[in-house]
Amino acid sequence: MHFFNYIQNLEFVHPKLFWLLIIIPILIVWYIWKHKQDNASFVVSTNSPFTNHNQTIWWFHLPFVCRIIALCLIIIALARPQSSLSHKEVDIEGIDIVMALDVSGSMMAMDFRPNRLEACKQVIQSFIENRPTDRIGLVLYSGEAYTKCPLTTDHNTLLNSLKTSTNGQIEDGTAIGDGLGTAINRLRESTAKSKVVILLSDGVNNSGYIDPLSAADLAKDDENHGVLHTGDLAYRDEDGFYFISGRKKRFLKLFGNRISLDYVEKLLKDKLQECVCVGDDTKLIVYTTDKAYNEDDIIDYLVNRTKIIRSAFVVRHIDEIPHSETGKVLYKNLSLE
Repeated sequence: MHFFNYIQNLEFVHPKLFWLLIIIPILIVWYIWKHKQDNASFVVSTNSPFTNHNQTIWWFHLPFVCRIIALCLIIIALARPQSSLSHKEVDIEGIDIVMALDVSGSMMAMDFRPNRLEACKQVIQSFIENRPTDRIGLVLYSGEAYTKCPLTTDHNTLLNSLKTSTNGQIEDGTAIGDGLGTAINRLRESTAKSKVVILLSDGVNNSGYIDPLSAADLAKDDENHGVLHTGDLAYRDEDGFYFISGRKKRFLKLFGNRISLDYVEKLLKDKLQECVCVGDDTKLIVYTTDKAYNEDDIIDYLVNRTKIIRSAFVVRHIDEIPHSETGKVLYKNLSLE
């Protein structure tokens, strides 16, 4: 019963090849005709000496019969029979892994053979080949970051993406925070029980919109609920990619790190009675009427909370913060000099 069900569900990739079976009857007719042509007739008085010959004559035709059967099987094999009934259920357990690979100029140093980047790619390839049940993705970063290959179990595609990962495809720099943030974002919709980001770099963060510690906070519950506002304005193209087109007001870029002036004011309200922040992309200035803390105390606090270097901050004590008649802060009246 199972055999007949199997036969009924057979499909052939090249069914037109069955037209070759027309050759079979042609060969049979040719064989019979040739056999008759090769046999001469003669008359004898009795056929008793040949009575046993009829029992062995079929062995004479056996090679031809075998060749015909073999030809039929070859044609069937060329037609590529496939059964749609056959299936296999496999239960596997895997995790989701995103690798963030540094492709900056420093990765081209040749202290490893042939260079740091190629040596790193060899290690990654070996890692992928030893994780057959995991979904793995690849993020590349330099001065900026982008997803080279999303999470996938198609490791051949992933390895091809890895092979084509080279320096010079994006702006140079080492935006570790951007690479880490992009990798974490790829895992945000993952339903896997275990999610891992592997960061591969040879340097320190020196560019990008997000510092590494802020990006790491995106992977856990924090005061921002896993969301980091960079203040960038962007548009989305038809392929679903976002391109930065501008920046919101009251956002600065200090030494490669985006920071919100309103966010800094919020941080300082836990420490100072009254303060406001202004600045440009060279420095952030804190104006405060609270003289209980000196400049160094306030700057130390900001460095500890934002992880931005000391030279980016200036603190000025004033007697009164300017407000409009409606109570709004007059930021334009505060000097940036």
